Amino acid sequence: MPILPYIVAATFFMEYLDSTIIATALPAMARSFHVGPNELSLGMTAYMLTLAVFIPVSGWMADRFGSRTIFATAVSIFTAASILCGFAGSVNMFIAARVLQGLGGAMMVPVGRFIVMRNTETSRMIQAVSTITWPAVAAPVVGPTIGGMIVTFTSWRWIFFINLPLGLAVLGVIFAVVPQQFGERRPLDWGGFVLGGLALTSILLGTELASNTRASLTLAALLFGGGLLLAIATLRHAAASTHPLLDFGLLRHPTFSVTMAAGTLSRLTIDAIPYLVPLLFQIGFGLTAFHAGSLMLAFALGNLGMKMFTTRILQRFGFRATAAVNAALGALFVLLASTMVPATPVTMLLLVLLGCGITRSMQYTLLATLGFADIGAQEKGAASTLLSVNQQMCIGMGVAFAALTLRLIATLRGEHPATDAFTQTDFHWAFLVAAIPLILSIPGYLRLDRTAGAALRQAS
Repeated sequence: MPILPYIVAATFFMEYLDSTIIATALPAMARSFHVGPNELSLGMTAYMLTLAVFIPVSGWMADRFGSRTIFATAVSIFTAASILCGFAGSVNMFIAARVLQGLGGAMMVPVGRFIVMRNTETSRMIQAVSTITWPAVAAPVVGPTIGGMIVTFTSWRWIFFINLPLGLAVLGVIFAVVPQQFGERRPLDWGGFVLGGLALTSILLGTELASNTRASLTLAALLFGGGLLLAIATLRHAAASTHPLLDFGLLRHPTFSVTMAAGTLSRLTIDAIPYLVPLLFQIGFGLTAFHAGSLMLAFALGNLGMKMFTTRILQRFGFRATAAVNAALGALFVLLASTMVPATPVTMLLLVLLGCGITRSMQYTLLATLGFADIGAQEKGAASTLLSVNQQMCIGMGVAFAALTLRLIATLRGEHPATDAFTQTDFHWAFLVAAIPLILSIPGYLRLDRTAGAALRQAS
């Protein structure tokens, strides 16, 4: 069903845009609620943690109650919660609405991806995945710009109200064209739900604190370490469970294993760059937010423009070669970004940003497709859930990785690591460190068989 990827992409854009656009509006919202911006940041954290807790159960709910039912319910909850956020009159009301919004978002992404995977012919798989991944690539780039325009020319409340017409339109199309499908009826793995939720919450909260220059690194490390221990417990529980909520048995597929391992390393780098570049321009170069955003349009152009070529590149060169070469090129552009200074010609800045955007886009599409290359029809729901969990973790960890790197670099040179204390040199070192995970991912991609994903390539 060719229209399905576009429906799911629309919901993905709602979710990803919402998670990035709000940062720009925090000062205006804080003034409206008569509180400090730090108090409002709880709304962002609450949203992120709700996603972490409920993403794992989304696949089970889709199998049990029907994929169309859960997908439509998720869009309804997300849209209604957006309206509640817009009408919030206090911080507590806003945080409660964000939790509800996170519940809807937790079901939208994995269930939407599952619907596309289940109903897309093999001959259109790469193209479909390219369509549904563009919101994840575009939203972090355009979100702050759109948010700035809304706050400047209207009210911050419209950041949330804009989801109403889009949500209603998507709901109408869902009931018209999305099929109702059920999976295996199995009991809910409560142990996996509790352990997995606690593990993800601890890891993401730890990374969130690590990226906050005012938070304790010791507490962040304890939370992150505790999360890793809980993740090990989750793995052991899943191995002993008859119907695990998170099916780590999927790692027996080499392509899925590489997506989870090498892909996680890649995502740490490519999710760190949209955080580092605007800060470099505004803090390191002293540019205005508008000027920095204008330069970032080259990054957005690379991200979006590459979507026209990803399918043909994967068909021509295959997953193994494309993944390794693109990772190497991506690392090269990140290293080039570490040399950017105010005197760098604008043309060179734009080319570097364009290259970062192109390689980021290619890697996102490649990983999203490779993860399903060897997955059977009955495993697609579990695979979608596990990949969504991984992606959500990497988004938080990528930003935290970049922020923590900056913080440690400033500390090592004896500076209090406040955001406004970062220098150009701090950012240059941060880009150098950020390139390391992407470089380390290359051997993992090279371990793929040369025929990896061959069925998708031949069919496409």
